[in-house]
Amino acid sequence: MADKIYKFFIFWYICGVILLTFNLLPPWLEWANSVFLIAAGVVGGIYFIKIYHWVFGLFYSLFIIIVSIYVEHLGVETDFLFGAYSYTDNFGLKIFDTPITIGFAWLLIMGCSHEIARGITDGMKKWKRFVVFLLSGSLLAVTMDLILDPVSFKVKEYWIWEEPGLYYDIPFSNFTGWFILAAVFHLVYLIWSPKRQNTSDLWPKRMALVFGLIILMFIILALTGGLWLAVGLVTVLTILWYAIYFWRRSGYAASK
Repeated sequence: MADKIYKFFIFWYICGVILLTFNLLPPWLEWANSVFLIAAGVVGGIYFIKIYHWVFGLFYSLFIIIVSIYVEHLGVETDFLFGAYSYTDNFGLKIFDTPITIGFAWLLIMGCSHEIARGITDGMKKWKRFVVFLLSGSLLAVTMDLILDPVSFKVKEYWIWEEPGLYYDIPFSNFTGWFILAAVFHLVYLIWSPKRQNTSDLWPKRMALVFGLIILMFIILALTGGLWLAVGLVTVLTILWYAIYFWRRSGYAASK
């Protein structure tokens, strides 16, 4: 079942890239965005279940979904953490003015950032790994948002920022908010410190690929919207993250 869900996600991803890039998505098919985000989030949850125990994977995934929806709700209602913004009706079914799909989006982001941070920190001593994992995992989430937010705001209008900012009119508080919330999620993992149950590299490789696929999709959309700074910045950062990830993985494998 897990493999089928992953294959469905890849299929939906390819369809989404084509439809969104060439603006072929008709209004009656807007629900496809929600299906994509839910499928992506489920892939992130399966990743946690596959490499750790199902108890951790399930409860950690639910924790991310519930807390992220609640924090985003506070953000919409009170400008908490991220700044003043509101969601449009293009982002799927809402609960308390916050799309349910946002929880699955955060689960996807945490799965991607977790895998890259895990690959970077494998083999490090305990406290060094703790600090580097926390910082790199949080910065990876911000890296993804540096392309997700401009596209979602300027190109697709999934949400509207009500405060000015230097980076595509997005307030700096949004990126600090992303860093803080991602750090909280990664901190919960580090404190729980579950043991890896599955030594197969299948799902780690899949999650590392998904990290690049999601960024690639939004880079393509950013190109259609002329967001050149975001494209250049995130492309460089993504190449850098991948370079460190594969360098650390190869070094760790050689030392075993």
